[in-house]
Amino acid sequence: MLKLTKISVVPLLFLATACTNTGAGYTPIIDGPVSANYNYDLSQCQNLAASQPLVDEGTIGTVATAAAVGGAASAISKGSTYQSGRGVAIGALVGATGSALQNNSNREVLVRNCMRGRGYNVVG
Repeated sequence: MLKLTKISVVPLLFLATACTNTGAGYTPIIDGPVSANYNYDLSQCQNLAASQPLVDEGTIGTVATAAAVGGAASAISKGSTYQSGRGVAIGALVGATGSALQNNSNREVLVRNCMRGRGYNVVG
């Protein structure tokens, strides 16, 4: 049976969040002038976003649900314990990656909103 460990999930989470201009590392597009404090403000907003976890309680629920669906689908279609285990593993990986991507996107929104709150006209 295929074993799913934290070690196999962690590289996928890093891969999902590896882009430099996403999540907490996002640099928004500003329309109009920027203040002399722009770099400081951006750094503070990015640090705030970075303080939000990529893996949270929602991730755990998503992984469990995706694993159950993957296992059930494999068991129904293939009918073997081995295939069911593979379905659970694949479902868990898909769930973890999807949840990490969503949390990464939430970090990007946080940077945008933080910069707007500091008076910048964020357009993208």
